[in-house]
Amino acid sequence: MADQYARTGEDRCPSGIPVLRWEELPGGPALVLLDQTRLPAEEAELVCPDPSALVEAVRSLAVRGAPLLGIAGAYGVALAAARGFAVEEAAAELAGARPTAVNLAVGVRRAHTAYRDALAESGDPGRAAAAALTAARALHREDAEASARMAGHGLALLDELLPGGGHRILTHCNTGALVSGGEGTAFAVALAAHRAGRLRRLWVDETRPLLQGARLTAYEASRHDMAYTLLTDNAAGSLFAAGAVDAVLIGADRVAADGSVANKVGSYPLAVLARYHHVPFIVVAPVTTVDPGTPDGGSIEVEQRPGCEVTEVTSPWVRKTGAGGGIPVAPLGAQAYNPAFDVTPPELVTAIVTEEGAVSPVTAEALVELCARSRQVTMS
Repeated sequence: MADQYARTGEDRCPSGIPVLRWEELPGGPALVLLDQTRLPAEEAELVCPDPSALVEAVRSLAVRGAPLLGIAGAYGVALAAARGFAVEEAAAELAGARPTAVNLAVGVRRAHTAYRDALAESGDPGRAAAAALTAARALHREDAEASARMAGHGLALLDELLPGGGHRILTHCNTGALVSGGEGTAFAVALAAHRAGRLRRLWVDETRPLLQGARLTAYEASRHDMAYTLLTDNAAGSLFAAGAVDAVLIGADRVAADGSVANKVGSYPLAVLARYHHVPFIVVAPVTTVDPGTPDGGSIEVEQRPGCEVTEVTSPWVRKTGAGGGIPVAPLGAQAYNPAFDVTPPELVTAIVTEEGAVSPVTAEALVELCARSRQVTMS
């Protein structure tokens, strides 16, 4: 089990929020995470001394967001190696903790490959553990750099599509520093617009049932003094009808080879609304989120979350009384449909913005070229 303690204020990401760090503790190394289930009521950290504690943190959403899950997965492999756990088993358990988020498996695989290669070369478990940690730290650094490049490319695209500034951007779920080694994906673009004086309003979808928009995106927006307004998910249609949305910016947990995008449930309805109202629908995600091994949207495994997340409301402020640890809002025994994600087809996506640039229109051929360009940049 992970241990919880108050934050120290050290090792913060660029936005000033402590999200994830490797720590050498007296009892051995550990991965320290900002517990996102406690936000915004409390900034508290979880200490994960072993891979099983990290898996629990991933499944409980204490740590979340596709890019950050990849980083956490890589550090998890390094943690297993440094602590003397069975690395193969830990890697498999970590990679499967949240099946839709492809970055998690990518991060695990990167550190695991570094570990196996070093072990085969040297036969020294200590040297292999160090190699896994080096790979995790490199991924962490690269994600921060990718975040900055995505923000630049995204802002340039917004300015091209919406000349004159004064952007009114609608976003869904949370895509800021809480999901990244840097300042995020879609949120980083909105933040760049804010810093450039070109953001008029950030519309923040509440994002039911776990309120990542209300709890996390609003938390980040307030820290940056952004002009933002929170709305319930089902109020988005009235905003579009009023002509109050200039662009939709979301992240992604997986992009299939054909350009289908899996993101937090509620994204697909926004894409349909955006298309009807002739509003750009833009996905911002690192190239590692593109999965050539998933041919189309129908092939994406969509994680099903516990029904109690729908039948109960959780709050870090209120005493929990329900069977699932929340406040019951539905009759006892009510069944709930609770997919964590939905899938938006490529024809509804105006552009996918990555650290290597924007893809528009979104086609399988364009994504193949993007991934090839990314590999060339990585190898050079």
